[in-house]
Amino acid sequence: MASSVLSSAIVTPFKAQANMVAPFTGLKSNSAFPVTRKSKNDISSLPSNGCRVWPPIGKKKFETLSYLPQLSPVSLAKEVDYLLRQKWVPCLEFELEHGFVYRENHRSPGYYDGRYWTMWKLPMFGCTDSSQVLKELEEAKKAYPNSFFRIIGFNNIRQVQCISFIAYKPPGFETRD
Repeated sequence: MASSVLSSAIVTPFKAQANMVAPFTGLKSNSAFPVTRKSKNDISSLPSNGCRVWPPIGKKKFETLSYLPQLSPVSLAKEVDYLLRQKWVPCLEFELEHGFVYRENHRSPGYYDGRYWTMWKLPMFGCTDSSQVLKELEEAKKAYPNSFFRIIGFNNIRQVQCISFIAYKPPGFETRD
């Protein structure tokens, strides 16, 4: 039965027209793109877009904002105000020996020591003012003056850490990075 239906259908051959698809004319000219010329003493292999490159040799990378100079109390207060506006819970953490990520115990890819720091007291649930956090930071610095301190912002709804930045480096580390 199916074969009789197929045999009764009228098939019209389709003729492809030569002008249906535009012929390939090649890539666009490079003249539309700006050309960056490098000087002979340029050590960068990337074109310059006006940004400075942070030289990593002999420097330690700590956390977010670690490329900036030591944050002033006013700058720290602004950062803490930001995380409070986001409804994140501030928390202080400190590290006695290393304030940076390093490799000592294991050499496999993706494994680093120094990622986990000791928490200073409990997270500051209910904190509403940056001065409360800065007061705790000063108290922690008095207890451990040769330690690194960072402030983190914890989202207690999503259960994730949303921000982390160095709040204090011990004497001697301020000028080394």
